[in-house]
Amino acid sequence: MVSKVEIVPKGPQFSELVQGYWRLADWDMTPAERLVFLKQHIEMGITTVDHADIYGDYHCEALFGEALALEPSLRDQIEIVTKCDIKLCSSTFPLRRINHYDTSKEHIIESVNNSLSRLNVENIDVLLIHRPDVLMDADEVAEAFATLKQQGKVNDFGVSNFSPAQFDLLQSRLDAPLVTNQVEINPLNFEVAHDGTLDLLQMKRIKPMAWSCLAGGDIFSGQSEQQVRVRNELELIREEVGAESIDQVIYAWVRRLPSKPLPIIGSGKIERVQAAVNALDIELTREQWFRVWGASKGHGVP
Repeated sequence: MVSKVEIVPKGPQFSELVQGYWRLADWDMTPAERLVFLKQHIEMGITTVDHADIYGDYHCEALFGEALALEPSLRDQIEIVTKCDIKLCSSTFPLRRINHYDTSKEHIIESVNNSLSRLNVENIDVLLIHRPDVLMDADEVAEAFATLKQQGKVNDFGVSNFSPAQFDLLQSRLDAPLVTNQVEINPLNFEVAHDGTLDLLQMKRIKPMAWSCLAGGDIFSGQSEQQVRVRNELELIREEVGAESIDQVIYAWVRRLPSKPLPIIGSGKIERVQAAVNALDIELTREQWFRVWGASKGHGVP
């Protein structure tokens, strides 16, 4: 069973695994089937769900909302995370000429209102700024956050893919703590473990959310030297720890980091979700963790 953890001291509680819905539009499910999937992972203890306004070309939130509308009482059993600030060229917005970011107060509030409508809910548990915006005015973002909090539309706020300096800049303008930084962590790309991102979060006792833990599937099928090295090492460790598959070793590897990341599961197959839950019982030694590090880097530690 998946446990609840505080993602920041005296802050909101998330499940220690998060169900990601960014591929929901590709899952070919009816609203009733989406509801069944949601209820199944809630029963496992995975109560935190991850969204963004842009996922599925702006359709995934609405698909989730359709399912939730079939049993609205489930809203009280889940924590909804969603994101904003990326503006995509899309059939939904035909006048846009280029993908870009927008952290203006007007856009943040408009995006939240749209997400609430699509998700069919009255408030969002945590809103994240999706990508760092070079034109971000931290004071303006703070004003948007304060307005949304006062209106009861968002409970807490965080960021995604922010550097330590970008994180601290926004935090310096806020009265309440940012509750997470959602970043990419996997055995092929874990620069956040070396560039100060995870160090800052550990210092502040803020748990990161880890996206793309399985590197978009490249670990399983990629043929680059790095991908093959990592896959082979993960397979050796899988045999040593008695895991069912290497994805379980990967989740254990991500969770071994001292900032205590919350892995986001991207699969719509409930058996894959169950496998991720089973991975909570796997603990890697320091040596096993660094064997994966070395396979990824192509050399040992200095």
